[in-house]
Amino acid sequence: MAGVRRRDRHGRGLRGPLTPPQAPVSRTRAERFADLVEDEAGRFGARWGRELAEVEFAVEEVPDVEPASDGPVPLCETVLQPPPADGDPPVRIVVFRRPVEARASDEVELSRLIRDLLVEEVADLLGLSPESVDPSYDFPDE
Repeated sequence: MAGVRRRDRHGRGLRGPLTPPQAPVSRTRAERFADLVEDEAGRFGARWGRELAEVEFAVEEVPDVEPASDGPVPLCETVLQPPPADGDPPVRIVVFRRPVEARASDEVELSRLIRDLLVEEVADLLGLSPESVDPSYDFPDE
């Protein structure tokens, strides 16, 4: 079959995308999540650029944990890698998208949770208090 034609139901015309691909609404949840992490990492780069020059901020879907594990699922972790042979940074701060999204009720809370997680990881990495890394940091309600 040469060109596949989508159905023209009820004379409304051929189906196609509702929004152009560059529109924000057409981005996936994973892409929007990665954008939030990248924005927060950029904020740290502006203030702590020299200290974080060897740090890569990354997003992964889920952490690699044992299925029978009874402990809490990690939301974020700092991974120290062996000295880079292929140019990879020696430190990665990884945010796990699915567990973080499961704990946030809306986009505002998701953004705040990502910010707090990254502040805590960067503070731990630099040996500082979270408030000194980001003065707007709130202690989590536990």
